[in-house]
Amino acid sequence: MNISEQLVRLFEEKEGAFVSGEELSSTLQCSRTAIWKHVEKLRSAGYVFEAVSRKGYRLVEKPDKLELISIEKQLKTKVFGRNIHYYEQLGSTQTKAHELARQGAEEGTLVIAEQQTEGRGRMGRKWHSPKGKGIWTSMILKPRIPLQFAPQLTLLIAVALCRAIRQVTSLPAGIKWPNDLLIDGKKISGILSESIAEDEKPLYVIVGVGISANLGEDDYSEELKAIATSLQIESGHVVDRTELLCRFLEELETLYELFHSQGFGPIKLLWEALSVSLNRKVRNQSTQGLVEGIAISLDDSGALIVQLEDGSLTKWYSGTIQFIPLSSE
Repeated sequence: MNISEQLVRLFEEKEGAFVSGEELSSTLQCSRTAIWKHVEKLRSAGYVFEAVSRKGYRLVEKPDKLELISIEKQLKTKVFGRNIHYYEQLGSTQTKAHELARQGAEEGTLVIAEQQTEGRGRMGRKWHSPKGKGIWTSMILKPRIPLQFAPQLTLLIAVALCRAIRQVTSLPAGIKWPNDLLIDGKKISGILSESIAEDEKPLYVIVGVGISANLGEDDYSEELKAIATSLQIESGHVVDRTELLCRFLEELETLYELFHSQGFGPIKLLWEALSVSLNRKVRNQSTQGLVEGIAISLDDSGALIVQLEDGSLTKWYSGTIQFIPLSSE
């Protein structure tokens, strides 16, 4: 932890009280001039300090940032998020997490960026991730499962994220198969899972999650406004990103442990309860062209079971489904 980070932690511990320059200098073992320089550095980063002669400094306001100190205080996990790589700006958290995994980073390592310049979703789509407005993160997982079951992890993550959003915001978030979360038909989150395998077993899985937390109307293009929204827009108030991130990691760790001890069965039941895809008429692009049917349930692999117009059942293992209004809707 550098001096600036130590300063922030010290001021937070004082809970708005003044701290003298002498105490700061002694605690951090540096000169008062150095303290002044670091305070000015923090001011340039958006922190607001009050300075009073003979009383010292006190922290008045912090920028809206995902701070490691605050995450550490709130987080109750054993493994997930205990090793965090934080960046003000990054091309892609997914790319960085792959790099760390190749270097041997442990399971649960988290990459967070306040802004992504090359954020990506499924099928190479660009992910809109403006600075300080969302949660743009990727995690390293090392699941003890055959490679064929790796797609189940995307569904597990969707359940954890949906439960966390509902807890923190009370918004009626729902899961759209296979990897999106919606509120009233508009996307608020996406999940990207990428597996690196050897001998039919995953060496590691990189899970990318983008949550549109505090984007405003002006943060969306006209094209995106039609299909996307944010938690702030839907709730009418700013969402505590640190709280949401911590709740998500806690839910994820709990379900991940359940998955390894009891299999996909319990996760499947939770997913179906939170789904907005089931009992809906859906369309998907296949090698045979567009296919339509009614989404019935998940199978044990995580595929979507769909009843076609002739009454037969088929399984969709991937794709981007579209909802089609039923004649009664």
